[in-house]
Amino acid sequence: MFDRKFILCADGFGLSSENNKAVLEGYVNGFLTCASLSVNTKYFDDAINNVLSDCQDLSVGICLNITRGNALTDVPLLTDEAGAFNSGFTYLLKNKSAELLGQIEQEFRAQIERFITYKKPVHINSLDDIHSIPYIFNLTAKLAKEYNIKFIRTHQEELYFIPKLSKHLNIKYFKNFAKFLLLKRFTQINKLTAEKYQLRTNDFIIGVEYEDMMDFNAIEFGLKEISENGIIECVIHPKKYNNSIKDSHTKEFGITLDKNIEEHIMKSGFEVTNYNNL
Repeated sequence: MFDRKFILCADGFGLSSENNKAVLEGYVNGFLTCASLSVNTKYFDDAINNVLSDCQDLSVGICLNITRGNALTDVPLLTDEAGAFNSGFTYLLKNKSAELLGQIEQEFRAQIERFITYKKPVHINSLDDIHSIPYIFNLTAKLAKEYNIKFIRTHQEELYFIPKLSKHLNIKYFKNFAKFLLLKRFTQINKLTAEKYQLRTNDFIIGVEYEDMMDFNAIEFGLKEISENGIIECVIHPKKYNNSIKDSHTKEFGITLDKNIEEHIMKSGFEVTNYNNL
């Protein structure tokens, strides 16, 4: 029995057909064990009907979404007149009121209840990490407890550097690093909140500092910094296109099929598993 657990999780499940195809193949032919599914997207039904039917042991969680697409309920503080979300992380960070929190809760409940109509979520997180904002995290934890969702994502990532200059000489890395610092601070608060609601959470995460730049090296050097036992969730955003498009999403899809990465993880003393088995 390993005391160090590694979970490879695909975020973006349900956002597009390319996301859904990546989850299906990553599970069937690779070592993808976990996915986070958003319900208020036009590809949610495709995920339920054409992917999950062939991924019986995939650990599926709900990815709450109040930043992209359309709301399921009437939440004017979060949407435009057509019902499309028009708020982002910064808006939600700066604007906190009882009325706003009430509308967030209303939308979160609708999304959770739509999800459980089809499947019980094992874990809970959010698109664009908006649930990491402490007042929203407290709400998310309260709902997780109420709906008996066992795990909630936190963002304790150890600082590490990949020895490739090209990884760091771009604006994306600097934005990621700022987010890394902010989420690390929030996690100190959020882990206490998770304990208050008696929820389990991942002990560490890989995929914030090098978001949209994940590859073998990002996983390799990220794992080197983790000496403690616990649950490590590695977050990627894979897509499988029908043509020759190559971008960060195709590289991250490649991770799910790479047996060398899987072998390296196991040789480093980690059990590849998912939230269903914890």
